[in-house]
Amino acid sequence: MKNTITDTNFAFPGQKSVYKGKVREVYALENDILVMVATDRLSAFDVVMPKGIPYKGQILNQIATKMMAATADIVPNWLTATPDPNVAVGHACEPFKVEMVIRGYMSGHAAREYKAGKRMLCGVAMPNGLEENDKFPEPIITPATKAEHGDHDEDISREHIIKRNIVSEADYAVLEKYTRALFQKGSEIAAARGLILVDTKYEFGKTKSGEIVLIDEIHTPDSSRYFYADGYQERQDKGEAQKQLSKEFVRQWLIQNDFQGLDGQIVPEMSDAYVETVSERYIELYENITGATFIKADISNIQERIEKNVLDYLG
Repeated sequence: MKNTITDTNFAFPGQKSVYKGKVREVYALENDILVMVATDRLSAFDVVMPKGIPYKGQILNQIATKMMAATADIVPNWLTATPDPNVAVGHACEPFKVEMVIRGYMSGHAAREYKAGKRMLCGVAMPNGLEENDKFPEPIITPATKAEHGDHDEDISREHIIKRNIVSEADYAVLEKYTRALFQKGSEIAAARGLILVDTKYEFGKTKSGEIVLIDEIHTPDSSRYFYADGYQERQDKGEAQKQLSKEFVRQWLIQNDFQGLDGQIVPEMSDAYVETVSERYIELYENITGATFIKADISNIQERIEKNVLDYLG
């Protein structure tokens, strides 16, 4: 689709390097400044789809920055400014090579492992007698190693993280503390919107001064799973599927079209009409998660808009 941003090639003052992830592109500048651009790329099953989704980058960036502002009093984060709807600017950090996944409910990957007969996930015990989407007695942290070059992330236990010195024991204790505090706050925010924060992931880094801070996205539909609270228990009692608020609808469409990111599978064609429906769903996600009306930014020339706003901020 035209009027989306799927790739950038900026040359900001003092620019030292560029890192391009599945969705975000990070420009490292002098004085330990990072400029993170949220593109309109859509990733599912660790594969980037061939078409961009209008407004998706703006939606993810604005949810993440709103949530960072709402949690800054309990966990420090990397963010200093949002000069453009698609852009976040903050402090450079050395990222920890683990994703802190926390699960309040037995859903998704945890449910698939549970159905396979496993009762341990990342070294954490899951109680017997649970049904899919039941609430855990208390949230469990199930870390994953960060993928390199598009490989799938892998489950890992706390013990292995420390034993392999991926994260020191002292630092990991801080990551666990911050993860639980963020999930508690995120759950409270979700409840106020009539939602349940089912599971999510957090990423952290360490500044040059040694401070551990929250980085990347937080509580977005790409990194989190939400249920609608209304009717949750009734659906559980009847054994029905829960109403979800996440990008699961994209995954289900891909599965129905014989694609799960496996070798030899071809990404199905996304018509312009389908891309438009995905964009509308993301806007719905934004408004449900934030409780605010989504205001569409000018997308007549996104590259030019971003460049001007970032240069004005840096200037």
